[in-house]
Parts: sequence; C-alpha cells; structure tokens
Amino acid sequence: MRPVDLAFYRAPPAIRWVLRLIWHIEHGFERARAEGHALDDARRRIRFVFLMFSAGFVVLAVCASKAALFPSVERVTALAAPDGARADIVDRNGQLLAVDLPHYGVYFNPAENWDTGEVLRKLPAVLPQLNAERLDRALHATRRQYLIGGLTPEEKAKVDDLGLPGISFENEVGRVYPQGSTAGHLIGFVDRGGSGLAGAELGLNQAIDDDAGKTALPLSIDVRVQAAVQDELSKAAEKFNAIGGVGIVTNVHTGEILAMASWPNFDPNKAGESPPADMINHAAATVYEPGSVFKVFTLAMGIDAGLANVDTPFDVATPLQLAGGRVIHDYHKGDSVLPLSKVFTHSSNIGAARLGLMAGSERMDKYFRSFGLFAAAPSELKESARPLVQKRLDENTVASMSFGEAIAVSPLAIATGMNAIVNGGQYVPLTIKKLEPGQVPQGHRVISEATSRTMLDLMRLNVTSEDGSGKKADVPGYSVGGKTGSAEKSAGGGIARKKLVSSFAAVFPTDGPMNADRYFILIMLDEPKATKDTFGFATGGWTAAPSVGRIVERIAPYVGVKREPIDMATLYGGKGKPTELQGSGR
Repeated sequence: MRPVDLAFYRAPPAIRWVLRLIWHIEHGFERARAEGHALDDARRRIRFVFLMFSAGFVVLAVCASKAALFPSVERVTALAAPDGARADIVDRNGQLLAVDLPHYGVYFNPAENWDTGEVLRKLPAVLPQLNAERLDRALHATRRQYLIGGLTPEEKAKVDDLGLPGISFENEVGRVYPQGSTAGHLIGFVDRGGSGLAGAELGLNQAIDDDAGKTALPLSIDVRVQAAVQDELSKAAEKFNAIGGVGIVTNVHTGEILAMASWPNFDPNKAGESPPADMINHAAATVYEPGSVFKVFTLAMGIDAGLANVDTPFDVATPLQLAGGRVIHDYHKGDSVLPLSKVFTHSSNIGAARLGLMAGSERMDKYFRSFGLFAAAPSELKESARPLVQKRLDENTVASMSFGEAIAVSPLAIATGMNAIVNGGQYVPLTIKKLEPGQVPQGHRVISEATSRTMLDLMRLNVTSEDGSGKKADVPGYSVGGKTGSAEKSAGGGIARKKLVSSFAAVFPTDGPMNADRYFILIMLDEPKATKDTFGFATGGWTAAPSVGRIVERIAPYVGVKREPIDMATLYGGKGKPTELQGSGR
C-alpha cells in the first residue's frame, strides 16, 4: 500500500469523507472538460466551493462535539480533584482554620494572540496582583507561558469576560485560611504543590495529607483565646513601639497550646507578599535572654532541693563579686537582708545568684535540663529553636543563669518549664494537637507537688503584695500569679542597657487543688519603649503585666474559669485602691 493510501486510512472518518467528496468533484470537472461542457464546468466549480465550506463546517462541528462529549484523558485529569488535596484544619471547637478551595491558574499562548497590546492593557486591570515582568516575558515568548495562580472563581470570571485570545486556565486547588492573620504563625502555610512549609502545615504535614477527604484535623488552639491574645499583644507592641512580641497560653496539665501569637502579625493567605521578617514565628523560632522570669526556675530548684525555704534570709546589701571581676547588682536599691519570698517579689539578682551558687553547676544542670530549658521545646513545630547555653557551667555562668542571663531560650521553652512548675511538678511536652478527653500525656516528675504549691503561692504573692513587681497583672475575682522579666539585650559584644526584652510569665488560677484547671500565659515584648504613663520604665511590670491582666479577664469565660466573689472590704489588702506601683516593675 502506498504511503498516501496508508495516510488516507489512518485519517479520521470525517476527513476521509471530505477527501472522497473532493475526489468525486475533481473527476466531474475532468469529464466536463473532456465533453466540452464549459458552463457545466463553471457550475460544478461554484458548487465545489460551496460544498467545501459546508464540509469544513461539518468537520468542525463533529470535532467540537467529540471534544465536548469525549474529552481527552488529560482534560479529564485536569478537571478531577488534584492529588495534592489536604485535610481541613480546625481549632479545638471545630472552627475552620485551613481549607482547600478550587482555584485557577492563568496561561498565555502568544501563538493564539494577534494583539498583545490589548492583553497588556486589559489583564492587569482585573488582576492587579499579576507580576508585570512575568507578563512582559510571556507576551514576547514563543510558547505557552504560566502567568499567575490562585485565582478565585470570581477572578477567573473577570478574566473570561475580557475575551482575550491566547488566555487559558487550568484547575488548581488553593489553600485558604479563613481566619486571616489569627493564628497565622501557628497554622503556617503551604507551597504551590500543597506541601507544608511552616507551622502546623509543616509539622503535621503527613497527618494532613493522610486525612485528606476524610476528616478535619483539630488543633489545640481556641480561636477565641487566640484572638484575645493577639489583640492584646498587638496593642502593647504598638503602644510601646516594640520591634517584636510573643504571646502564649497553655493548659499546664495537658501541654496543649491554646494560643500562640507572634508580632508583627502574619496572614498566611498572603505568604508570598509578606516581608520575610513578619513570617518568623518568634514564639518558637527565636531565642531570647529571658531575664528575671528565670528566677522561678532557680527558686523552684533551691526549694525542691532543700537548700532554702520562703523564709531563708539572703544578704543582698552589697553587690556580689565573682571570680574574674564580674559584679552582680540589684535593680532595687536599699535592700539589706531579704527572706527568699522577698528575693522573689523584689526580683533580687543578688539573692537569686546566691541561691544558684548554693545549688552548684551539677544540680543546676540536672534541674534546668529536667525543666526542658537545655533543649528545643518539644512540640510538633519544626521551627522550634534550640537554646544557646554555655558548654561549661562555671561560677559566672551559674550565677548569671540564676536570674536569666548567659542563656537564651525560646518562649515555648519557657512555657514548657513553667507548666511543670505550676501543674504539680510534672514535665509535660507541649502540643499543637487537640487531645481527646481523658487522654493523659506522657511526662516525668521534676519537682515535688509541695514545691509546686509553694511556687504558686510565691507567684500569687508577687501580684498581690504592695511591693510585688507583677501588681499590674492583678484581676479582681481571679487569682493571678506571675513573675516579671526584663533582660538587657546584648549588642556588639556588650550590653545595650536601653534595649530590653520585657516579659511577664503568669498562671491562673493559683488557688484550688493541684489538679484544678490551670493556665499559663506569657507576654514578651522585644525592645519596648518607655512612655509618660510608665514614668520612664520599659520593664516587664509596666509593659507586659497589664496585657496579661486583660487577657485573663477576656479568656477566663472561654476556658471555664469562673470569677470568684469580690470582697470589697479586703480588696487590695484592705487599704483601698493602690497608688501607682512603686519601683521598676522588673
């Protein structure tokens, strides 16, 4: 069989029909010329042209019908749900946090367009987010080019209405975060292929993929608690012109993270447009010298080891001289001998350092390691940072670590250790996954229940006593306890004394049995600036503690903590409303 014959039989039926028609007409022309019928020849040629147009229309109609009724395998695949679909993410109460929704990618084929100027004028008008350089490259390309993805059905309709030749679409699935910037850092985001890149999307990537199309994955957070924390953190950061901030709320018994905020805020729906610095989850990925909040761990160690009790006196009258010339001072002046309880409420660096030196390097290493302070905070978040700890715990390091210097840890690591201090003495790993009712996390004992109770009482005393640094966190009707922290940031190998990391680590309620519902709250501000309202102070008692008090009042109804009846006669120790807190609030 000749090649031309083989090509004929391989052609589609509609094409073979047209070829046969042409063959018969041409033979008709030849017979007319041979018989001398010129007029018939002309008529046949007119009919030929008409029939050719008709045949072409028939072929197009047949092919179009076939394409519509029997689409190609590639087209069917494009219309089907993509393989990268992920499970929905919800909060502990079922509020939607992340969901896959249909989106569209836009492509341009210059071979199908004869007026690129029209595309250049009209397309950016309906897609202002379209990258101008990418569009320009596509207009001057020789083959089909990808322009932009993630279009909603409404945006696709606007492009469709332009009727631009060469524009086509492909189905995509876009990850959408209905809560916007609420819990953005904790939830994280995905890449174009649907794989997690940060937050829960990365840390729980496999579980989210495995549950796709089955059930939603619940996180531990409560969006109501999260919104309150985020709002108060933002207000404080803006009021004190801080460069960053962190807010955390945990259930101290289960380790569940109910809220985790980082400031500046970040909207995962706009991950590609956000400044990289805003996308950092400072609660997990950044380490700070914590300052005096670390005195909670030092006192818990000393009391639990039997080295001291709340009444043990400590000489803080003179600065503490260390080997190598290091001298430790107190922020408060005029103290002489303080019981351990006042070492705590006065936030004495000298007293804490003396207790740390009494414990020694081996005991400190054992306790601080058991609190989780020498490792990355245990959670599902891949970005959880490891601490910066001196390899050798010499005298200077032990004394400095006693009040939160010479060590840098993440806020999540502080939360992990604090949970153990106030939950009865059990170390419990943090989690961003919702635990089932009755599910008991695996942990280990780090301090006795009696020590835990003593620390709860000391933290409460620091909020209620007249000279306590945490007084501004008090909320009538809720027994709030806590410890302030104000660490001077290092700069160029030295100390930047006007640049602080100010914080307040709190627990509520402090009363009730040890197994009662109890919650830890941390607010931390990076480089807050003093205001007239704070009388020139930018320390934790003035900047972070008030935010914690407002958070307690807002979230208590959500976590089921009832306000206790308020006895106005004994409010503020029976002395009426206090004047402004005297002292630094350090």
